[in-house]
Amino acid sequence: MSDKKMPKELPACPVETTLSLIGNKWKVLILRDLMEGTMRFGQLKKSVGDISQKVLTAQLRDMEESGLVDRKVYAEVPPRVEYSLTELGLSLKPVLDAMVEWGMDYKSSLNHF
Repeated sequence: MSDKKMPKELPACPVETTLSLIGNKWKVLILRDLMEGTMRFGQLKKSVGDISQKVLTAQLRDMEESGLVDRKVYAEVPPRVEYSLTELGLSLKPVLDAMVEWGMDYKSSLNHF
């Protein structure tokens, strides 16, 4: 990870640090989809949903700089680019699993009103 640019100063609070890395809707959805495995840009755009190409590109670049996502470019015509999670990105699986569980519990609790 030595070639990755890390933020100069991280927040003192660990929750704030995590939020600074994955604290928006698009990054969490990108992580969710890449947990399933390597994807090409077009596949990722379709699976994430209503995201513009510009925003997806920016989010992927930011996550790559943070060391969460790996980008591999193949020297083909047309060029093929694949995205996958790094070990650091994969280490967020328990966080996403907890979000899934909480979301299901919340939806279930709404049915009891």
